[in-house]
Amino acid sequence: MKAVALTRYLPIDDPESLVDVELPRPVASAHDLLVRVEAVSVNPVDTKIRSPKPQVEAQPKVLGYDAAGTVEAIGESVTGFKPGDRVYYAGDVTRAGSNAEYQLVDACLVGHAPQSLDLADAAALPLTAITVWELLFQRMPFDSEHGGEGKSLLVIAGAGGVGSIAIQLARRAGFTVIATASRPETIEWCRTMGAQHVINHREPLAPQLAALGFTQIDAAINLADTDRYWETLGELLAPQGHVGLIVEPSGMLKIGDPYKAKCIGIHWEMMFARPRFKTPDQAEQGRILERVAALFDAGELRSTRTETLTPINAANLREAHRRLESGTSIGKLTLAGW
Repeated sequence: MKAVALTRYLPIDDPESLVDVELPRPVASAHDLLVRVEAVSVNPVDTKIRSPKPQVEAQPKVLGYDAAGTVEAIGESVTGFKPGDRVYYAGDVTRAGSNAEYQLVDACLVGHAPQSLDLADAAALPLTAITVWELLFQRMPFDSEHGGEGKSLLVIAGAGGVGSIAIQLARRAGFTVIATASRPETIEWCRTMGAQHVINHREPLAPQLAALGFTQIDAAINLADTDRYWETLGELLAPQGHVGLIVEPSGMLKIGDPYKAKCIGIHWEMMFARPRFKTPDQAEQGRILERVAALFDAGELRSTRTETLTPINAANLREAHRRLESGTSIGKLTLAGW
């Protein structure tokens, strides 16, 4: 089967950083689905794994942790899926990724793709939707239906892939959403996703929030730079507020006052934790994807895809990595077809 892989960890401008290869087609057994991958997207986890480092892989390593496609075969222990089903998933960072024509994935991590979306749109969603759902509605103490009513939520980096779905799910839960963005096109995108207010993250946040009438905020999710906004969020968050984080800090964080004085809840989210550590509740990710698909099919959410490159090959994946590493991408970039 066709695949895109690496054996060395190189800068993305090096043509050897991601290369086209031929690999054996895997066989489904036990709890696995064999999925014919038809569309993928790229996330920061892909670029971080691929980033330059000295080690060399003895065998080609396939990245890719967002996919949509069709079930080709099922393992003997699989229930709930059959060949021919359209599915979407983020998968497991400890296994071979989705940048291949066929991929094995544990069925408990998979959802039926939204019927209202094509597979290129569906591939943009799994990692970001699971990240936001776990962070807002499972790590943080907010109900997915009405948990944000009467509360404010600050979304730092609202125009990115995670921010784009975070704005929508938070609005649906009733939050007043304030997103951050700095360029005209990213400001407009955040508003299109449903943010009631947009402020500039390149300027001090407190005066901008005060001008909007917010002297404090009930919750925040920092999707960009944990270190940069740590002190600011400690001051902005209301007593007994909550902060959600997804980016590893570069240094030590002071978690005492004002966080301690205000009893602010600090919540980390890493959507690969459940599959990586084989937690007893890892099937929750499949259930989240089923719920998100139902919301799309009910017209309550909109696609976060901004562009699709065709076909899925090394050249286009290198371009997708390059754009993501530039820090200027909006929404989600997907790739489709072989």
